[in-house]
Amino acid sequence: EVQLVESGGGLVQPGGSLRLSCAASGFISASYDMAWVRQASGKGPEWVSGINSGGGSVYYSDSVKGRFTVSRDNAKNSLYLEINNLKLEDTAVYYCARGLRYEMDLWGKGTLVTVSS
Repeated sequence: EVQLVESGGGLVQPGGSLRLSCAASGFISASYDMAWVRQASGKGPEWVSGINSGGGSVYYSDSVKGRFTVSRDNAKNSLYLEINNLKLEDTAVYYCARGLRYEMDLWGKGTLVTVSS
C-alpha cells in the first residue's frame, strides 16, 4: 500500500523541541520531493517546509524559518522535521506530503503537535 505515516507529535511547553518523522511505504520516496504541511484547528492548511528528492535543497515558510529543520534519509524511506523553540501558534496537525509544494499528491494522516504551558 502506498502511504505516508507521521509520528513524533505530542504536548510540549513553549520553547521546547520535537522531532517529527514520516515513514513512506509502497513507493521509493527517494524519487520524490517531499513536504511538511500543518493545519491548525479552524484554519486552512499551511505549507511549512519542502525538501528535494536528493535532500540538497530545502525550503521553509517565513513563519518557521530558523526554527524548523527538514531532512530525509532515503535509505530508510523517511522524512523528518526538527522543530525548535516551539510557540503557541505552532499548535497544529502536521502532515507529510509527497511533492514539494504545489503538486502534493499523497498525504499522511498527520500527527498532532500541541504547544501549551
